Amino acid sequence: MRDLFVRKTLFTPSPAGRLGSYLILLVWTAVVLFPLYWLVVTSLKTPIQVHEGPFYIPFVDFEPTLEPWHYILVGDLSNDTLRTYYNTITVAPISALLALVIGSASAYALVRFSYRPRTGAILLFIGCLALATAAIALGVPWPVAVTAALAVFVLLLITIGRRFKRSLKNDDIAFWMISQRILPPIAIVIPIFILFQQLNLLDTRLALIITYVTVNLPIAIWLMRDYFLTIPLELEECAAIDGASRYVIFLSIVLPLSVPGLVATFLFVLVFTWNEYLLALFLSSAKAQTLPYVIAAQNAVRGPQWWYMSVLILIMIIPVIAVAIALERYISRGLLIGSIK
Repeated sequence: MRDLFVRKTLFTPSPAGRLGSYLILLVWTAVVLFPLYWLVVTSLKTPIQVHEGPFYIPFVDFEPTLEPWHYILVGDLSNDTLRTYYNTITVAPISALLALVIGSASAYALVRFSYRPRTGAILLFIGCLALATAAIALGVPWPVAVTAALAVFVLLLITIGRRFKRSLKNDDIAFWMISQRILPPIAIVIPIFILFQQLNLLDTRLALIITYVTVNLPIAIWLMRDYFLTIPLELEECAAIDGASRYVIFLSIVLPLSVPGLVATFLFVLVFTWNEYLLALFLSSAKAQTLPYVIAAQNAVRGPQWWYMSVLILIMIIPVIAVAIALERYISRGLLIGSIK
């Protein structure tokens, strides 16, 4: 019996410890997967079976039926479901990919280049931006207001810009970017709504894509910045000695080495965009609605009709699960971004 509790090596658990670990993992797996099982089982029930439940075992507790799937995909809600599903699978991957491309380039620049923007120049730019916003609110056409604000900014920068001495560093810029992610979306949703209203882009997929790229760009920059810091600078220096340009180094050396980080960052941003509700609520009304908006609206109007809501939720999460399974070999390494310096 003592052999059951004795380790053979430092990194090899005893038989009893291994059995206990497997039991804990088995219980945790059941806890994690049970909600998915409940969704699948509920999507095969009629409304009466859902309300008379709980029934969990098909063909034993209840007779499965495809009535909820028919109602969503072919019946009364088919048009709304297909339209919102198309919007979701269009907006989410495109915005996640754009945020990844822009964020990767920005993160690499923050890691490999030294920036010293002057604080006074930044404050001047913010002031000119506020001036342009006020002019637009007073009825000035936005192209005229933006052009005038840029001209004033350039003029002030040339005349008094040399007097500004204090400057920011790369770490300050990175912290400022991630601080934008801390800002609650409800604090900026009204200005964003007014902006797209003035541009006649409300209820369009383009407005959602632009907004999601802007909102998720800080997290993409932060994650990729930490990953680029783990890539040895000597690799790039050797390539530069051989005559490779900065673009060749970034595309041929840095990006291939960063595939796990790119995949993990893309998945994070994709999930954030896929599940986003508040911005979609304000920026879309009929044509550009996404699945989270429709699910919340159905709950608010009709109450939690789980017999078909489970189908909507399954349709919503299946693509993300499929992407995660397809990219599984990269995710485990990419999730450790920045853990080893």
